[in-house]
Amino acid sequence: MSTRAVYVDGVGDILLTKRKGSKNARLSIRADGRVRVNLPAWSSYAAGLAFAKAHKRWIISHRPYFQRPVLKNGDQFYGKYHLKFNYTLGAQRITATLGPRSIVISSSLAYDHPSVQNKAYQSCEKALRAEAKVILPKRLEQLSRQYGFKCQDVKIRKLTARWGSCSKDKKITLSYYLLQLSPDLRDYVILHELVHTKHLNHGPDFWQLFQSIYPQANQSRKHIRNFRPRLAPLTT
Repeated sequence: MSTRAVYVDGVGDILLTKRKGSKNARLSIRADGRVRVNLPAWSSYAAGLAFAKAHKRWIISHRPYFQRPVLKNGDQFYGKYHLKFNYTLGAQRITATLGPRSIVISSSLAYDHPSVQNKAYQSCEKALRAEAKVILPKRLEQLSRQYGFKCQDVKIRKLTARWGSCSKDKKITLSYYLLQLSPDLRDYVILHELVHTKHLNHGPDFWQLFQSIYPQANQSRKHIRNFRPRLAPLTT
């Protein structure tokens, strides 16, 4: 893998990264607002720069949507944990304490300091991941039994480009950010991946089976587009 940073007027620095195995150019925006273009190993950096410039308007309009919000006192995650910033005069380190219903970040820095925010995000993600590893596999097992599906394995990971995936050997991966969706949208994603254990593509047979067991599939499909896999407080 090789990377080069280039500057695009109106956008700023963009990372052009060549990756083995990549077949097409792919654009992404990181939580810190930086833009990355992944390129096939055989592609030129000039082609990557041209690709980024061609999508300049899209980058400018969508960057605020991808950037992570500033976490604040009282923010709530998954209806269980509340975030609290505790100012501690003279503290040398930023610490996080996980309680039964709270995540306390202690520091001598302001709550919106980048280092404090990074600690808060790391702690909230850790708590969310732990909850998801308990809840999501159980729900997948319930739906599998209810509708007669079988998967070989389930993993809970930090997926940020999709909510879930299913491999050809029937191994399902779910994003732990699913826990932040409503139960009906959570079921939509889990059932979507379970249907892939029988139909790996999105052809007519896939949608016919999916809608036969989940009639509101089309409605949920449109609704879930309003969300993306990332840490998002329920209250602001």
